[in-house]
Amino acid sequence: MLLGHEKVSFLHLPTPLEYLPTLSRRLGVEFYIKRDDLTGLGMGGNKLRKLEYLLYDARQQGATMLLTLGGAQTNHGRLTAAVAAKYGMRCAILCIDDYPGEVSANILLDRIMGAEVVLKKSDGRPESEQQDELVAQMVKKYTAEGEKVYVIPVGGSNRLGMLGYYECAREITAQAFEMGISHARLLCGVGSLGTYMGLFCGLRNEGSPLRLTGVAISPFGAGKEARIVEYFEEVRQSLGLSITASRADFDIETGYAREGYNIPNPIVRDAIYEMARTEAIILDPCYTGKAFAGIRDMVAEGKIAQGETIIFLHTGGAPAINTPCHRVEFERELLDGVTIL
Repeated sequence: MLLGHEKVSFLHLPTPLEYLPTLSRRLGVEFYIKRDDLTGLGMGGNKLRKLEYLLYDARQQGATMLLTLGGAQTNHGRLTAAVAAKYGMRCAILCIDDYPGEVSANILLDRIMGAEVVLKKSDGRPESEQQDELVAQMVKKYTAEGEKVYVIPVGGSNRLGMLGYYECAREITAQAFEMGISHARLLCGVGSLGTYMGLFCGLRNEGSPLRLTGVAISPFGAGKEARIVEYFEEVRQSLGLSITASRADFDIETGYAREGYNIPNPIVRDAIYEMARTEAIILDPCYTGKAFAGIRDMVAEGKIAQGETIIFLHTGGAPAINTPCHRVEFERELLDGVTIL
């Protein structure tokens, strides 16, 4: 039990914390990576930590179906589909996006695992308004079919979901202590805020010496700025945490989102190549590749000091490489090294 909440345990924990010697030499920092791409179900990824707590709550409520939301390439949707398949539940994934007419790799995996996918092209209204409308429509439909629907927010990012990364903050802190790592900076990509918020609350409430920096993987508008403190207050009050925080306490780098969410970018692909060719670890072009590209820039700009010890949270997502908009760019850059005899 964590802060009064139970979970369903299905992960391969603890995930490894690995030192990357070649990359450390290249960048001039002490580079460690937390392998949350190795969590297990559905090709792995960070959202499974959140889903352990969300699934317990769903089962306590007698749910027969999990329903969640995301973009057309959502990793969270894939892992929700995996959990539903594992535990014999029906699953639907609702995607509101500027859908380009192509099926992402994750949507194929969703369908392989039996989930239903609903794609809706954005009509330009505020995203939250469209999401609420579509959720209400689909919950009504599935309820009429006899299902008891449990709705999971985008990214699993609510007060329950963030507990998965509160727990992870404890896990990383313990691993760092065992490995003799002190005064390290933990870096992670920031999307729906749940992973970052869980880490923030876990590190702060448990008195961890680790410093947390987020790297935004999509434009950080006024809505998300306002949501940070609002989300923290929801979590603090509902879980009875004694810690306090203002916006200045949340260290999030917002200048490395490139063209926007899930848009192919050559700098991000170059970062993916560097990680793969030095350490044989595969990142993805939507989240981890973009976060690592941001980390490289931070080193070059002096925001991460030479010799500094950093821990990069690998949240998974490699299936996105096969999403058509990304795959065509990888093929264009890489197929000159393929010889067909």
